[in-house]
Amino acid sequence: MAIITRRAALAGTAALPFLRAPHARAQQNQGTLTFGLSSFPPSIQPWANTGTAAATIKLMIHRGLTSYGPDGALRGELAESWSPIGTQGWEFKLRDARFQNGERVTAADVRWTIEQIAADRSTAYFRAEMGGVSGVETPDDRTVRIMLRDPVATLPIWMASYHLPIISRNSPRGTFVGAGPFAIRAQERGSVIELEPNRNFHRAGLPKLRAIRAIAYPDENLRVAALRAGDLDLIEYVPWQSMDAIAADPSLRLDTTDGAFMFFVFNGTRPPFNDARVRKAVAHAIRREELVRAAFFGRGSPLTQLPIPESSPFYNADFKDGWRYDPALSRRLLAEAGHPNGVSCSLLSTAQYGMHKDTAEVAQQHLAAVGIRAELNLPDWATRVTVGNRGQYDIAVMGTAADSNDPDGIASFIDGSLAPSYVRSHGLRVDRITELLARGRAEFDEGRRRAIYREMERVAIEQAPIVGLTWRSQGYAMRRRVTGFRNMPGALTFYSGLTFETAEVG
Repeated sequence: MAIITRRAALAGTAALPFLRAPHARAQQNQGTLTFGLSSFPPSIQPWANTGTAAATIKLMIHRGLTSYGPDGALRGELAESWSPIGTQGWEFKLRDARFQNGERVTAADVRWTIEQIAADRSTAYFRAEMGGVSGVETPDDRTVRIMLRDPVATLPIWMASYHLPIISRNSPRGTFVGAGPFAIRAQERGSVIELEPNRNFHRAGLPKLRAIRAIAYPDENLRVAALRAGDLDLIEYVPWQSMDAIAADPSLRLDTTDGAFMFFVFNGTRPPFNDARVRKAVAHAIRREELVRAAFFGRGSPLTQLPIPESSPFYNADFKDGWRYDPALSRRLLAEAGHPNGVSCSLLSTAQYGMHKDTAEVAQQHLAAVGIRAELNLPDWATRVTVGNRGQYDIAVMGTAADSNDPDGIASFIDGSLAPSYVRSHGLRVDRITELLARGRAEFDEGRRRAIYREMERVAIEQAPIVGLTWRSQGYAMRRRVTGFRNMPGALTFYSGLTFETAEVG
């Protein structure tokens, strides 16, 4: 009954008269786009993972060696071409690109960036991966040779990550000068970020906008109301209860894609979730169809295996029911693990995003039904990130998309050998999974890669380093006068910020 009541309340809220957000105003300046962020970024440190709102800002102000076109295809960015050096390295040829300060992007900047990420005290998202670099050769300003201790077929994909931008080695201390299409002009902490075009951007005629005003609207209903009232041109994270109404509004356009997903992560440093049987008990306790209805208003589908989409050549149908709903099996696994009377634990999520909160509340009921008594912790998003990074939880709800459309893109969530992060289980390392992921990224033959990832998924189903919950539709909504911005396909939905470079406001 609580689920029905909550859904009805949300639907009712969407029908209320639209209120002006406190700091929103109608945008009169031609060529300036007002963008509604789902939260104010906790940090925009270029190499750290602090959430998707931060990632969107980073995609406005930074670029890496590679990136993605609007169709999702890998393309050159600061590098105009790349090629393997046997199996132990990659050579990148840089294009004539400049940083926001006017200085040329050189091979020395690439080397310095990799050194910063791989440094001993680094907290960078890609620290472990860049730690596998044996050396960076710079025979001239336009040539970079990244040599590796082990073969890495996926390095060009890594270099497209919004967590791996190239930063000027001459950046003033405490700042990070990038080479993206925009630069930050001013900001009001916790509220607004104002951006201006980088006139040194390497793509001729871009960006097209005169300015971007990014305004944080943590309240999802206010974010939608501001869009419909004309105070915003574009919003991210369209709440699922609002999608039908936005799609029916002739003044607005809804752009959605399925590729993001929800999952559980665990604290593997202490009982009971250091035991795979208890983690599997969680996996088999969840009625995922109910999560799709309650949290996403039917705009999604159950996820009972690793988040590899059916469209991928690496999808394994044999595992599609690997974490199926089976409460009797959950109870049996708990008893086998020494918990016949169940367990008590904490369940971390956030109240800032309705999908996270609703997923946690519904899952709490499902877990209780098999004897897993979970106490909810629902802080704001910034606190949720901090608590997750510190491992101050037992179970946590996560929602994101893979780092890429390649199977190696899910390594961030299941490889416990990587540096601690809120996006993966804390202190939970499965050596066999780490080994198979390493073999997969080192293999250049696709057929052999498929066999490796099949074995990796089999181990993951048994060990449950994460537990899949649901696929979800991810949406942007915009006024009809906005053109050139689009939602990137599949797992690349959170790379949609790349398309601000071609966006226009008519």
